[in-house]
Amino acid sequence: MCGIYGSTIPYNNIQVKEKLERSNFRGPDKLKFDSFGDDKSVVFGHNRLAIIDLDERSNQPFTYQNKIHLVFNGEIYNFKDIKDNLLEKGYTFNTTSDTEVICAAYLEYGEDCVHHFNGMFAFVIYDQTKNIFFGARDRLGQKPFYFYHNGKDFEFASQLSVIQLHHSNLSISKKAISLYLAWGTIPDPYSIFNEIQKLPAGHSFIFDLNSTTLTQKTYWDIDYKAKKPFKGSYKEATTILDNTLKDAVSKRLFADVPVGVFLSGGVDSSLIAALATKSTNSKVKTFSVKFNEEGFDESVYAQQVANHLQTDHHVIECNYEEGLDLIKNFCYFYDEPFSDSSAIPSMLLAKYTREKVTVALSGDAGDESFLGYHRYSWMNKKRKMYFLPFFIRKACATLLNLSSNKRLNIIANVLSYKNENELYLAYSSSFNQSWIKSDIDIHDLIESKYLTHKKKNLLERISDFDIKCYLNWDINTKVDRATMAYSLEARAPLMDYRVVDFARSLPTRFKFKGQTQKRILKDVLYKYVPEHIFDRPKSGFGMPLAKWFRTDLKEYVLTELSNDNLKQIPGIDAKIVSKYIKQHMDGSWDYFPIIWQLLVLKQWLDNNGKGYEII
Repeated sequence: MCGIYGSTIPYNNIQVKEKLERSNFRGPDKLKFDSFGDDKSVVFGHNRLAIIDLDERSNQPFTYQNKIHLVFNGEIYNFKDIKDNLLEKGYTFNTTSDTEVICAAYLEYGEDCVHHFNGMFAFVIYDQTKNIFFGARDRLGQKPFYFYHNGKDFEFASQLSVIQLHHSNLSISKKAISLYLAWGTIPDPYSIFNEIQKLPAGHSFIFDLNSTTLTQKTYWDIDYKAKKPFKGSYKEATTILDNTLKDAVSKRLFADVPVGVFLSGGVDSSLIAALATKSTNSKVKTFSVKFNEEGFDESVYAQQVANHLQTDHHVIECNYEEGLDLIKNFCYFYDEPFSDSSAIPSMLLAKYTREKVTVALSGDAGDESFLGYHRYSWMNKKRKMYFLPFFIRKACATLLNLSSNKRLNIIANVLSYKNENELYLAYSSSFNQSWIKSDIDIHDLIESKYLTHKKKNLLERISDFDIKCYLNWDINTKVDRATMAYSLEARAPLMDYRVVDFARSLPTRFKFKGQTQKRILKDVLYKYVPEHIFDRPKSGFGMPLAKWFRTDLKEYVLTELSNDNLKQIPGIDAKIVSKYIKQHMDGSWDYFPIIWQLLVLKQWLDNNGKGYEII
């Protein structure tokens, strides 16, 4: 885990060092950069967080056989298996790292090397013989990759702010602001700057230094053709999933530094903790967050699981003062507007977990692959309304909108969409967009093909969409920045592509039957932890912002989002937002998500966006 950097732009050594120092929190163990090529026109830089092979021989940029140079962020969990195969083919190795294995795999397999990697990664190889960059991002987008290409020069980094530094020709994207206001994040391939893009998940690229052309290629996507539906029994599927997860967890426990597990007390993290205890003889360290506010303290459930598994459990208490400090420094680590409020407790969890371990396993991706979110159940119920013809639903919506009752207005909103796919896009972004002023259709800018596949039912379609979109844009962004802020590596066994592919091959009823969501995942869990511990409603990983905005943070909100300040924020209707803030403060409606979104956007504009034109 680390921060990577590279450029063909002729920055001087002081500027390159400043760029790397900007993201030093991603890898504080070693900052290093070198120049390559006959004319030394290529610069690669690296901030290392040493996880595997702690020796300096594995520092990066890494050169292999004097042929290729590599900067790499992430982990290749199956690198030992790949290494064994390459040894048989005559390759030699001087380290025990996965870094060197990537180099040899590229020499042996070329661009197809990415198909051999099971891991989370963003890397770039400079092939000096061919005078090209070859790079790739992992299948599900766990590791970030930003790049700048103006038709001539090419620059890349793990953090957007690294590219931003010492760039004078950037402009803020009006389109990206509209996307952020609707989704709370900026989806691939966009970034907050028009000139900087994200490499989409599951993509590789070649930048030819001779012609200065850039070519991108999809090497992994949701598979609708080759993958055959699972034909075995439910019992057989449970056994296969159990064994696959055991292997995924075991592979992610390997490190030359201490490893722990995030434990919220929910199904996903509890399963990962349980399998971790089965995969090691040492006592597993587990970590959870506690809020004192009613309805936000799930630590008691995590403690119950920890007691049963006999882990070395640590509870981290979150208070208002520390939460406020993280809020005020939020954009320094997230680089561009991002408003998933669970990022704050995630940062707090990472901060204190790092005091005990350098790597932590998480339960991320269980909901997307195994149909666990509340919204899946909600969509399953609301789809019944869509048996009515659109013109009837539209008429009903018109009548309901005549009411001043906001809940009836929400029902009207549900009825007014042409089909289930449009309803889900609205639900997963923002039903209420009356406060957003935009001349673009934000849904036209995102990849919604996963929602329209004719051979899949609604639940499977929205699962596909979330795996490719929400998981990548939101969850992975949140976790990567929150953990990297404190030099902690997060690993997600449920994001092993073998688990994702297997889940997608299963009949829907194996995952969602009656009122039971994540059915098969729960049945694997119950082999290790008693079912009664989980006999409670599902809860999210949130923080009490709604209450804090009315109490401890009220003055902060009213100052930051005053009428004058709201008028300076692009893309919004200041009058409507001002009304929403008043209604939130008097308790008549809960508008904390919009308030938080605007606080984040204003903070970014004040700290990162000054002096740039918005176009």
